[in-house]
Amino acid sequence: MPLIVAATPIGNADDASPRLRAALAGADVVAAEDTRRLRRLAVALGVTIGGRVVSYYDAIERERTETLLDDLRAGRTVLLVTDAGTPLVSDPGHRLVAAAAAEALPVSVLPGPSAALAALAVAGLPADRWCFEGFLPRKAGDRRRRLAELAHEPRTLVFFEAPHRAAAMLRDLADALGADRPAVACRELTKTYEEVRRESLGDLADWAAEGLKGELTIVVAGASQHEDVVPTSAALAAQVDALVGSGQSKRDAVDAVAAEHGISRRVVYAAANRV
Repeated sequence: MPLIVAATPIGNADDASPRLRAALAGADVVAAEDTRRLRRLAVALGVTIGGRVVSYYDAIERERTETLLDDLRAGRTVLLVTDAGTPLVSDPGHRLVAAAAAEALPVSVLPGPSAALAALAVAGLPADRWCFEGFLPRKAGDRRRRLAELAHEPRTLVFFEAPHRAAAMLRDLADALGADRPAVACRELTKTYEEVRRESLGDLADWAAEGLKGELTIVVAGASQHEDVVPTSAALAAQVDALVGSGQSKRDAVDAVAAEHGISRRVVYAAANRV
């Protein structure tokens, strides 16, 4: 019997498919990121979970994987679900799916809701080519270095962020990609107080500074392939930091960044040494 990777509603229980209801009732084992949320979902759907329920979250993913593999080897059906949305998309599950595939154990997907796709669909930004970045690093320096790498990415960008980190993350986005870069912040998608704001990154950073509730999915326009992108001082500094972190001297890093953008070494040096 297979491992079934199943998407769950991201806010509105009515988005659950008949297949998800049947899988919850019929699986031998249900591996859930949060068993309490799983049981609340089952009540909302009017479903009685027929099999064994086990936790499967980041801290125990490694040890629990082997147990679930034993279930699959014994011919039991294992249903993998996350708190909301599709497993593996910034949620646990990769280790189990990879291990099952490596042993040629059957794996199938039960598709459904995804915050990333829902936000991309509602944003109105180009969606023919896009990239998913998920949660950026929590540490400010690591986050800024990652954003410096994305400053010239031409594809639409999709990010996740927790409400208590949204203000700092959006400010860093504005500094690295430009305060005028078009973006869309989607908060509480499919829930009662769903909010979709289409503004510049600078305006969104100001909005988030007032405090937010609810998980955010942020969609950002990619850098145009047909226009020159003038990096901000913060973006230049982050690029220098990234090169220094990879082993280059600061002098060489400044030279490399200046050459990449065709700007004065003095400008890059000033940005890298800002207080």
